[in-house]
Amino acid sequence: MSSWFDPKDYDGDEMHQCPIKPFDFHHCYAVVVSGDGINLGGHVLLHTGSGWYFHVAGRKHRPRFLREEGYMNYLRKSGKHEIRRWMIQIPNPAGAHAKLEELLTKQWRWLVLPNNCVAFVEEVVKAGGSSAGMYFNCPAAEPFA
Repeated sequence: MSSWFDPKDYDGDEMHQCPIKPFDFHHCYAVVVSGDGINLGGHVLLHTGSGWYFHVAGRKHRPRFLREEGYMNYLRKSGKHEIRRWMIQIPNPAGAHAKLEELLTKQWRWLVLPNNCVAFVEEVVKAGGSSAGMYFNCPAAEPFA
């Protein structure tokens, strides 16, 4: 099994222009996948209704995106598996869209618990008016509610 920080793993691509629209947030999910290496708590990605996955992967990387084929490739190459999906209601799709566009342009400073994959998804959905999130930042062990 490969390490979560191994640059040879496929973890998606950087997005330089965001093709998704606010409408794409009408069907939104937090997708929980297994962790690897030292990460036993799992990993979470944001999935929008148009088939885009977004997440942060790495200590000082910009957020990544994947389409469905890329997501399957990511799971296969990293030895991960999907655990569950949590549907998230986004009352303000324009707010979530604006926050995602903002975050995609910035380098994400991953700090294990306070600024991790969960925090990334929480920032986007909270900007969209949702209160969904995780209390302990352990995707494999708690709901994204």
